[in-house]
Amino acid sequence: MLSSKQRIWLLIAMLGAWLAASALLERRFSLPVLAYSDFRSALASDQIGEVTVSASRIDGRKKSGEPFETVRVDDAGLFAELQKHQVKVTGREESSAWMSILVSLLPVAAIAFLFWPRAGGGRTGLMAIGKNQARVYLEKDVPVRFADVADVDEAKEELREVIEFLQHPEKFRRLGGKIPKGVLLVGPPGTGKTLLARAVAGEAMVPFLSISGSEFVEMFVGVGAARVRDLFHQARALAPCIIFIDELDALGKARGISPIANDEREQTLNQLLVELDGFDQRVGVILMAATNRPEILDPALLRAGRFDRHVLVDRPDRGGRLAILKLHARGVSLSASVDLDAIAGMTAGLVGADLANLVNEATLLAVRRGKDKVDQAELQEALERIITGLEKRNRVLTAAEKERVAHHEVGHALVAVSTPGGGEVQKISIIPRGISALGYTLQLPTEDRFLLTQSELEAKIAVLLAGRVAEEIVFGEVSTGAQDDLLKATDIARTMVKAYGMSPLLKEASFERSAQPGFPGATREQEYSAEVAREIDGEVRRILAAQHARVLEMLGARKEDLRRAARALLERETLSGAELQQILAASPRPRALPA
Repeated sequence: MLSSKQRIWLLIAMLGAWLAASALLERRFSLPVLAYSDFRSALASDQIGEVTVSASRIDGRKKSGEPFETVRVDDAGLFAELQKHQVKVTGREESSAWMSILVSLLPVAAIAFLFWPRAGGGRTGLMAIGKNQARVYLEKDVPVRFADVADVDEAKEELREVIEFLQHPEKFRRLGGKIPKGVLLVGPPGTGKTLLARAVAGEAMVPFLSISGSEFVEMFVGVGAARVRDLFHQARALAPCIIFIDELDALGKARGISPIANDEREQTLNQLLVELDGFDQRVGVILMAATNRPEILDPALLRAGRFDRHVLVDRPDRGGRLAILKLHARGVSLSASVDLDAIAGMTAGLVGADLANLVNEATLLAVRRGKDKVDQAELQEALERIITGLEKRNRVLTAAEKERVAHHEVGHALVAVSTPGGGEVQKISIIPRGISALGYTLQLPTEDRFLLTQSELEAKIAVLLAGRVAEEIVFGEVSTGAQDDLLKATDIARTMVKAYGMSPLLKEASFERSAQPGFPGATREQEYSAEVAREIDGEVRRILAAQHARVLEMLGARKEDLRRAARALLERETLSGAELQQILAASPRPRALPA
């Protein structure tokens, strides 16, 4: 069936066709009317150039170019006179009365079509535009349970009270307790916020009304507010139930922060606030919402009495990642050699959606290779594809480019394996991957880290700068290949100065602060003077220059090892971390890198 928007566009098209047909039918009213006697006189004086004759009228044009029309009368000598004066004569069939009636009724038919009820009853055409678009899942239609949501144990505990209230509200009412009106799920994209909300509905065995925040906002002012009212009205009829609004930031963005006002969105948000204020907690309707941008939400939404419980759904730790991998691998045929714990250790920072994609990519690779089971090799390669992108073997580099890329990547790896905090090197490759990577050095964390020291951050900067420094040492100049490394190194150095106070000059101050203290990653700039900005820039340059000098000394002391490892990489295209260590151990004059 056609949606409301499609019906509106169809109405516009039908009205356009009606206007065109009306213009054709009524074109004759725009012509000057000439009396028949005057027409005959003009014909006799050889002023008529051409005529079009129909059953009831004659249209024509004089030789001067002036158009005219006149009524047709029973004149037997007319055509002989027209031939005598060599007037061009054409005929035209008269438009039928039925056609005129059809054109007149076309607008009425178009409007009736727009408002005609859709198949299935309930919602009607344009009238349905003010109805909420929520998808309603009844108790038997929500098969998700907490067992289907791996990790997020703390979030599950926070939500068990909601389930208990929906199942046994009398336990809370007996002591005068009130359940929170709204529960806001906050966390990075892909951590399972929507799945967790569905699991709450499944555990409580209540209807689940799911809608996206963007579905409230339309091009017509007032539609969003009407949809909010209709949503809550429908929820009260289904109580006890759960309303879930995904991507709340599309609807609940803070008011007054943009120079351009959006009346429709603000009216919709106001209506949501009103509904939350007038929400009877005894009805048994729980409003849940999810967002990954809590810093832009309107403060009125987050105050107590509205979304008064905030549940953080964070990135999983190693144990959580292992549980998620096992959950997604339940329907996959895995080889006995597969070590999911090792994969969990190499995937620090990935969220549930990434891990699900990893298992699926590994399965597709195994099918492509004609295997019956998924091996550890497919899982590791799938992880590389997620982190670095697809291999681009059809991207052919010149010999000079390959040599430069090989020295660049070996420079990264040499500094990484020889610097405390530099990270373990898993793989070095000069096979292009992704959009722009001509080579890569893969470093995967083996443990979760929640704190980093100043020396570890400086080591990360050193590793990032090492590729560019290797090019300086070997080729005497740098290339454009270090652009991404420079961006990352500069970001780390700036964060050290502005956020962490890791600068001797500005160590007692931080120039970034959290916009929402409870939500990690939500930051905004704090105002500071131009003088402080210059000091920050100076400290960033100092940190980068210090690490550049450090790496220059380190690689200068191992220039021969750098060349030897680069030659091996050019021959094989790919080196593992163990193979790199073997090359370094075989050096005739092993020398420790300066710290």
